[in-house]
Amino acid sequence: MLQVEDIHTYYDESHALQGVSLEVRTGEVVCLLGRNGAGKSTTLKSIMGLTPPRRGRIRFDGEEIQGRPPHWIARRGIALVPEDRRIFAGLTVRENLEVAMPPRPVGERRWPIERIFDEYPMLAELRDQDGGTLSGGQQQVLAIARALATEPRLLLLDEPNEGLAPVIVQQIGALVDRLAETTTILFTDQSLSFALRHASRGYILQKGRVVYEGSTEIIRSDPGVQERFLSVA
Repeated sequence: MLQVEDIHTYYDESHALQGVSLEVRTGEVVCLLGRNGAGKSTTLKSIMGLTPPRRGRIRFDGEEIQGRPPHWIARRGIALVPEDRRIFAGLTVRENLEVAMPPRPVGERRWPIERIFDEYPMLAELRDQDGGTLSGGQQQVLAIARALATEPRLLLLDEPNEGLAPVIVQQIGALVDRLAETTTILFTDQSLSFALRHASRGYILQKGRVVYEGSTEIIRSDPGVQERFLSVA
């Protein structure tokens, strides 16, 4: 579904991604691991067109998308849940969802608003509450649901557990597992344990380069990889 080939992304003259390549197959859950500043978030932003790579190729379903604007990429079926969630604080939960929905008849939508509320009862209870008044965990669920409202085939999750309590992290993990039944997912995380529980394959980034790739089972069973690249005992 997604092929990233030797992309180089810059912030002004800072060379953030230095030849990153990866792929995500239809139906997979794939994680990007690495320390702070390794390039995980920049990789997702490059795919989404927010930080376009200067070199390299990105293909989605065989179509080159690098250099295209984010709204064009979103319409092709990719959705990003950013690390800071970007909830509209002055809009209600329902309104946050409605602004993301594509302009098509309700009967043709995979994720009409009532289905979202059925899937996420927490949001149904909060439907008339302003987004800015929600807790961090509630905002994260809303951010994921808002991404689903765009009806993506590929969901990009940037640090979905950032700043959340352990009990909420468990809920987000269960949500990722449920989404994986119908949606292809690429997510970033600093938590090795979370990634190993919820992804089938992983890439490890270090200073803007992919330094390791393999199944999460291999990463789990190889303490040398963990210690060398992730500083995990």
